[in-house]
Amino acid sequence: MSSSPYIPWTLKYKPRSLSEIIGNEEAKKKILEWMNSWKKGIPEKRALFIYGPPGVGKTATVEALANDLNMELVMTDASTYRTEENVRRFAGRASQYGSLFGRGKIIVFDEVDGITGSADTGGLAAIIDVIKNTRVPVILIANDAYDPRFAPLRNLCLLVEFKRLSVTEVARHLARICAREGIVADEKALRFIAERSSGDIRSAILDLQALAQGRSRLTYEDVSWLAARDRKEEIFNVLRMIFYAKSASSAKSAVNMADVDVDMLFEWIYENIPYHIKNPPELAAAMDALAKADIYRGALKETGDWSFLRYIIDLMTAGVAFSWSRKASGWVPFKFPERIKIASATKEEREMLEEIGKRIGKKCHLSSSRAIVEVLPYLRIILQNNPKVGKRIARWLNLTDEMVSYILSMSG
Repeated sequence: MSSSPYIPWTLKYKPRSLSEIIGNEEAKKKILEWMNSWKKGIPEKRALFIYGPPGVGKTATVEALANDLNMELVMTDASTYRTEENVRRFAGRASQYGSLFGRGKIIVFDEVDGITGSADTGGLAAIIDVIKNTRVPVILIANDAYDPRFAPLRNLCLLVEFKRLSVTEVARHLARICAREGIVADEKALRFIAERSSGDIRSAILDLQALAQGRSRLTYEDVSWLAARDRKEEIFNVLRMIFYAKSASSAKSAVNMADVDVDMLFEWIYENIPYHIKNPPELAAAMDALAKADIYRGALKETGDWSFLRYIIDLMTAGVAFSWSRKASGWVPFKFPERIKIASATKEEREMLEEIGKRIGKKCHLSSSRAIVEVLPYLRIILQNNPKVGKRIARWLNLTDEMVSYILSMSG
């Protein structure tokens, strides 16, 4: 039942009903009771404030609830809250009238954490005014309801906390996805992914898709190399911030959010550039920026002069981001660095890689190790995107069909 690689599994397996939301049973019960209280008239607390860490199903729960109750969702995010005028335009009229055809309506302020300070005080005051006067349910969603900015909101709302999901809850959900994708997954592998997600179901699903898509089996060995990866911030989000940055400062700030060293982040960027940048001149410009960053990396290692670090960061983040139009066709999944995976390959894989490296190196006048690092990733991309040309190149390199199959299996 494998699907297009361009559909994120977070979307494909998005809950459609409250019964499909994983965990947080008490919170779901509290939300449903509050919604039912509206049938008796306007309740004392006209707004619900759902809070908890990212990726635990807060927004998905509200969407599933509306689906179950056949209600219209009027939803917006932090970008709307900056001024009183924006809030009133979005929610003022909607808070006073029901939907067409007699359907109920729920007004949702998602990502309330986006209210940043004095510039948003008008927006915050307008939200408070909407809550005080609303004739329909209002729901606020944030990571931290106890931020001092939200003291006036807390007094008006029924607070509902969402907690991190357990490893068992996350692993069971991953197992259900694997079953629907026709993937035989080892329980130990799924528990490993679940443990590293820290209760964030969204990031666990993203990791699962990157690791398992295109496979018929997922073993612990396929995922255990991730132990070398530090994970303070979801690395895929960091890569998105760099690749699709709207400003040089936001691209560079992403480095501080990734709890991996600069060398490791360099590998992630190097691996993923060809998948996102399809235009050849733009790809060349991005790789040129990365190549210059690599020169400064070498200079830093050789001289120990840490003043080179700022040039490395500038080139590998803002330099890459502004080398291209920052528009990818469809959804493009991020890939784990192949060069890191190679280092943790099994004995049989290492022998296969070594032989492939020798054959590529002989034709390209490179050492086996350089052939694996510098040529193999691009041969894999050619084989994936243009099999006819890729197999012709493989024949020229004297690679066997088994070797070609192995190179293709390295993806994800």
